[in-house]
Amino acid sequence: MTEDEHGQPRRRSPWGALALVMLTGLAMMRNGADVDPGPPQPAAAAAVSTSGTGSATAAPVPPTDLQELGHSTVERIRIPSINVDAPVMSVGLDAEGWIDAPPPQDSNLAGWYLNGIAPGQRGSAVIVGHVDNDKGPAVFYGLGAIRKGAHVEVSRYDGKTAVFEVYGVEVFSKNDFPGARVYGDTGQPELRVITCGGGYSRARGYDGNVVVFARMVDSR
Repeated sequence: MTEDEHGQPRRRSPWGALALVMLTGLAMMRNGADVDPGPPQPAAAAAVSTSGTGSATAAPVPPTDLQELGHSTVERIRIPSINVDAPVMSVGLDAEGWIDAPPPQDSNLAGWYLNGIAPGQRGSAVIVGHVDNDKGPAVFYGLGAIRKGAHVEVSRYDGKTAVFEVYGVEVFSKNDFPGARVYGDTGQPELRVITCGGGYSRARGYDGNVVVFARMVDSR
């Protein structure tokens, strides 16, 4: 059972089953603003190092005394290296089975998928946000420029903050989105921060998703 923002119990769908639903990726801003030259895209050097089985090998090693956190709704996300400091609302799935996005009118608002993992719990928590809206850049416009080793801080409504270290950032086609790799349980508390990216056309929107891979290294 999970809790809603008012502390009431809320039934939570199995994250493993949900990952199968979302293998096609994430559809947020399909018709962003014409921003030239567009949002930064991840460099090849920022990709996650993987073994032959697809498991991450470049993730940071957390301190041995690091404790996983319990379930809590999410209040705020901060990524100092790219000047992100934004409130977070809870989101679900839309009618087509995609993770729903926050209202595009608010350019500084992110969304946490409340039926999945809470940041700090074992598994891969997911926070999403628009790359732009019809007025210009939005909360995760700079996500493609984040570097390995950067920290992402997620404040929770239980008063705790989970601190994650980035170990990869990649862009994936929405038509060939590696859902099991992105959303899979690595055995550690992890975070995925996702926005739109890749090529853009006004007719089709963005053709990919920028995905940041991060692992919890501290909590306070």
